[in-house]
Parts: sequence; C-alpha cells; structure tokens
Amino acid sequence: MEQKIIIVKHLQRELAIALSECGHDRIFVLADRHTAAACWKLLSGFLCLKNAKLITVDAGDVHKDICSVARVWTELSENGASRHSCLINLGGGMITDLGGFAASTFKRGIDFINIPTTLLAMVDAAVGGKTGINLNGLKNEVGVFNSGRFVLLDTSFLKSLDEDNLLSGYAEMLKHGLLSNEQTWSNLLNFDLQNPDFRQLQQMVAESVKIKERIVKADPTEQGIRKSLNLGHTFGHAFESFAMTSGSPVLHGHAVALGLICELHMSSVKVGFPVEKMRQTVAFIRENYFPLSITCDAYPHLIELMKHDKKNMSSIINFTLISDVGKVMVNQTATEEEIKEALDFYREG
Repeated sequence: MEQKIIIVKHLQRELAIALSECGHDRIFVLADRHTAAACWKLLSGFLCLKNAKLITVDAGDVHKDICSVARVWTELSENGASRHSCLINLGGGMITDLGGFAASTFKRGIDFINIPTTLLAMVDAAVGGKTGINLNGLKNEVGVFNSGRFVLLDTSFLKSLDEDNLLSGYAEMLKHGLLSNEQTWSNLLNFDLQNPDFRQLQQMVAESVKIKERIVKADPTEQGIRKSLNLGHTFGHAFESFAMTSGSPVLHGHAVALGLICELHMSSVKVGFPVEKMRQTVAFIRENYFPLSITCDAYPHLIELMKHDKKNMSSIINFTLISDVGKVMVNQTATEEEIKEALDFYREG
C-alpha cells in the first residue's frame, strides 16, 4: 500500500481524514518524553484523538533499542491493541524509526501514521518506509522496510526547533540537493541557517521530500538507485556510532554532514566530482557544523565500524559517490588507504 505524504495546512482535519481511512478500532500515540511535553498537548484536544492512549519512551537515539520497542509492544498488548489498531508516531526520527518497527512487528503488523516534529524526521526518517532500532552500538542494525499509511508534515513544529536539530535535518536536505540538480543544491548552500525564513524553508522541505519520494518509489527495498540516499552515510554512521560509544553522542544529521565532507572528497578523487563544487559544499558544512574530534588512532575503529554497515557484502565497505551534482554512482568501493586519506582531509579542517 502506497504511503500518502501530506503537507499539512490544518493538522486536526487532515489527521481525522487519515484516521478514518485507516479504519482503526483503537488509536495509540507514541512520543518520547520531550515530544510528549512539547507536542502532545497541541494534539490531545483533537476530537479524533479523544480516546487515544499515549505511550511514552525515553528521549534520545541511545534509547532506540530493544528495551524501548519491548515497552511499546507491552503497552499495546496490555491496552487491548488488535491487528486493526493504529499507532501514531509523534516525534523525531528516533520515534518514527522505533514506532514504525514496533507497529510493523506487533501482531505481524498494524497501521501507523507518522507525524514528524523535527526537520530530520520530515525530510528523512518519516518518509520511505525504513524502520528499525540500534543494537550493540550499531545504527539501525535491526529493522524492516514498511511504510506508514500516512506521513503528515506540519512545518509549524519547526519554529520551536533548536538550532542543533534544525542543522541535523538540513544535512539530509543538502544530501538530497547533491543528488538532484544544481539549482536545488545552490539554493541550499545560499539559505541563511542562522536566520531561517520559515516560509521559504517549508517550500524547501516539500521539494526535499519529493526528491526522496521519487527515489524510494523507484526502488522501495534498496536494490539499486535507492542506495543513492546513502551519500554521506558510510562515514556518517561510523562517526555517529564512534561518538555514541565514546560517550559524546552527536545528532544523526550532524554525523551525515561530516560524512559528506569525507565522501565528497572521495568522490572528487575517485570519480571526478568537480573540486570547486566539493570545496563550496565542504566550506558550507565547516561553517555551520561543529567537527567531531578524532585522531589517527581512531582510524582502525572507524574502519571496523564501516565494515559492519548494512550496505556491505562480505565486509567490503560500500560507498555512494557522485561524479557531479545529480550524477550518482552507487556500489563504489575504496581501499583502507583511500578511506584514511578521506579522514585526513576531514581532519585538515
């Protein structure tokens, strides 16, 4: 069943319509403790949610684990959820990933609706049908492909978003721009992140979602072109896991932005991505994102983390690279020496 993505103009009305199409018997809402405090109060008075049961889990990607998903399953079971119930995931990417996985596996699958409240979730996690949890310090190690019935994108949530989370989502938008066309890429590099125009940002979010939606429709289970969405993620996931195990976690989008530095350099060296475009994009990232401090001693650990990436086959590290804006090359490999050279370039900043 195809996922319906709606740019919201009136959340209460459009959520009521979505729920009526799902044909539910019971409604559950999943939120983390931050979203429950900040966002649930805006929805709890909706008539369509009059009898909804709120489920809360601890906030942060460190809690996107088997303990949290077991808590969701237990709450659903103990409160009478059936195969005809519906779970609304209200929150950032951690909630849409976790909630989508919980819904996809409870009683072999119940309907779910994503209402992302962060920029990252709007342009990435909530769209495309990837669900999952972390395991043994590895990102999204367990999960399934399964799309929610609806994704309701209400950009009014972004006005209260802190700078770190705004930047986190914007990194995925920048990635989409690199995969799309020169105009979109250029617009993203010229957007003022320090004083964002939210009306303009809403239009950019809609365009970014369309880019991802087009790629996902062409390749729902990541057999080919969907791998283009992994640009920046081989290094990025390694940075994210490294930071998590080091006790100084970074937001997903920040790790992806830093991963883009490495993979754009690798694209330039290996497949001819224009050096000036690489420098412009890297300069934008360095200007807006704080670096993760790593030393040469961390290289073996980072490479080992990359070997555990789900995109790999037979422990051969797999990269998505680009030869120009909009010209994607998936299933690229690199030697350990080339990986270390990209890390050297990253550290030079």
